[in-house]
Amino acid sequence: MSGVFGAVPRPVAKRRVFFSFHYQNDVWRVNQVRQSWRYNHNNSREAEGFYDASIWERSKLTGPVSLKGLIRNGMQNTSVTCVLVGSETYARRWVRYEMARSVIKGNGLLGVRVHLMRDRNGYASPQGPNPLDYMGVYLANGVVRIAEHSDGKWIRYADYTQSVDLPPTWRKPHDNNVIKLSSYAGLYCYRSQRGNENFSSWVRQAAADVGR
Repeated sequence: MSGVFGAVPRPVAKRRVFFSFHYQNDVWRVNQVRQSWRYNHNNSREAEGFYDASIWERSKLTGPVSLKGLIRNGMQNTSVTCVLVGSETYARRWVRYEMARSVIKGNGLLGVRVHLMRDRNGYASPQGPNPLDYMGVYLANGVVRIAEHSDGKWIRYADYTQSVDLPPTWRKPHDNNVIKLSSYAGLYCYRSQRGNENFSSWVRQAAADVGR
């Protein structure tokens, strides 16, 4: 119903972000990303739609079943997954599981390199491979499944063997040729591309890429 008071403003979309990263190697760098956001955007975090939904504080929990449940719970109500890319992130089992759960959930994806940021001793690290190049989707018996790259070849992903539904905006596989997740995700460098200023726009783009 129209009226004399004008249009009601549309609410800002809340795009909650899940961080995926190699805890042992990169938590010091990850903390810089988190704290930089808080200090520079404290008054606009809600308006920008950024929320920190990572589970790293509880990462010491052991046991695959418990950890999978923790990851699933930590990812609830998120719409974007940001893979913070260090030198060895691509090889971490639980980073791969978080990427897989992001596909299952329909989250937008982006990769952000953090290797140029300093660790607690003041050192940067070598640039590592993009983890999103090591996970993908393919068609098998008429359904889409998740694959991972291991020992130089693509294999069926063992930590989640059921079929998945892809976001409608993603290109669908037509055969057993794997489409890498990197083909659906932007890749940025936090230091060289001024992540403290641009991270929110990267998040918005990742969300828009899956219609969220």
